[in-house]
Amino acid sequence: MSLSRAPRAALLTAVVAVGALALSACSGDSNGKSGGGGDTNFVTDTGGISTVAKNKRTTPHTLSGETLDGKQLDVADLKGKVVVMNVWGSWCPPCRAEAPHFAKVAKETKAKGVEFVGINTRDSNKGPALAFEKDYEIGYPSLYDPVGKLIVNGFPKGSLNPQAIPSTIVLDREGKIAARSLMALDTEGLHKIIDPLVAEK
Repeated sequence: MSLSRAPRAALLTAVVAVGALALSACSGDSNGKSGGGGDTNFVTDTGGISTVAKNKRTTPHTLSGETLDGKQLDVADLKGKVVVMNVWGSWCPPCRAEAPHFAKVAKETKAKGVEFVGINTRDSNKGPALAFEKDYEIGYPSLYDPVGKLIVNGFPKGSLNPQAIPSTIVLDREGKIAARSLMALDTEGLHKIIDPLVAEK
């Protein structure tokens, strides 16, 4: 068997998973039914926000790489902070709708120990994504993930993981996956998902 088949298989898996994300991307599904079924350890409220009890949370796999501005970022280095990770694309209308709220809440909560990180996906080059950040005055970094490798490989199976674009995943101060939204969030929705984790002891 050719050694080159293994990397191709991994890439194919990533492309298929991103394709699945594309099917649910920008769907505007806000029925709050995603996740929470079977023997998972999370519950979904009627607002579409899923949460995990503190003693049931899992740590994501490696979430690191190059940001849109060419720097290196490892989300694990933010341990000790509440980390809000937003999966977005410049081509996605709900991402554009929620962007001003993310920019605002990122500024409001920074002093409370909250860090925002974007995961930009399915932008085949950085130009449109950088323009998006400039247009919406996004002041926090975004990992550049054009083929969805971080989205596919960054989250353990059975955990709260991104299943749509946009998705928002929030890590607690221990770096564990605590909450998720699979729909666009406004300021109120962001505070609803962030504030309980800020208040945790």
